[in-house]
Amino acid sequence: MRFAHVIPSGSDEPRLILVEGDDAVFVDELFDGAPRVLEQLIAGGDPLLQRVKDGAARGTRHPLAGQRFASALLSPPVILAIGLNYAAHSSELGLKTDSTPTVFVLWPNSLAAHDTTTIWPRSLSESVDYEAELGVIIGTPAKDVAPENALEHVWGYTVVNDITARDIQYSEAQWSRCKSFDGFTPTGPFVVTADEIPDPQDLHIWTVLDGHTMQDATTGQMVRPVATLISHLSKSATLLPGTLISTGSPGGAGYSRDPQVFLRDRSTVTVGIDGIGSLTTHCRILD
Repeated sequence: MRFAHVIPSGSDEPRLILVEGDDAVFVDELFDGAPRVLEQLIAGGDPLLQRVKDGAARGTRHPLAGQRFASALLSPPVILAIGLNYAAHSSELGLKTDSTPTVFVLWPNSLAAHDTTTIWPRSLSESVDYEAELGVIIGTPAKDVAPENALEHVWGYTVVNDITARDIQYSEAQWSRCKSFDGFTPTGPFVVTADEIPDPQDLHIWTVLDGHTMQDATTGQMVRPVATLISHLSKSATLLPGTLISTGSPGGAGYSRDPQVFLRDRSTVTVGIDGIGSLTTHCRILD
């Protein structure tokens, strides 16, 4: 099943839709007490998901085209990001892939939606880069889970663009701020339930910047697969339902190119993962 948050015309409040082909069904119209946002659907577990699935056949169809999207997740308990999880990306940044995952936290203000504009001041950075990443959404609490059981805790998958101010990244000891400007973590537009993705390590992942393909890889190139990451993270803290894990970016970043390629004023960058969707961000730099 495929879900998204949209903001209906005349409203400021995101609502959860079930996406079926070119149609959208508002989930909160299916039955009394139906979830209005994805976090409520996740909290309801498999019984609520099944009830939504059963009710969808009776739901009113609306055109998906023209809908204004909101972030795939609105209020995750935490956004965990993994760095240096593709050998090609580690090498091109001149950074060593450590024996354990590089983990940092993204701030919630950085969440943004598909087909929206991310704005930052030139005085803060002119070296802003793109990073296509597979986003993993936890469905049930995960504590000290073994890798072979880790995927049982996944509710679904989405697309993340881990936008990064490279000059700040290389000037500070931690990476949260350089990746957490307002709008620096676009997600979505869709969340695909885990049953639709039999193998998260067999997905084509890519980036197109201003019409040019910049990243073209597969999630099979991860240094540590999704199951290993979940197991590792769950050993120190319980991963709560709704947690978003951004699993790292493949090679092809603009920082490593000669000449370097960064997001410019009025750039349009689209990151995508086959089977999940494509996520577009428009860029504005303020003088």
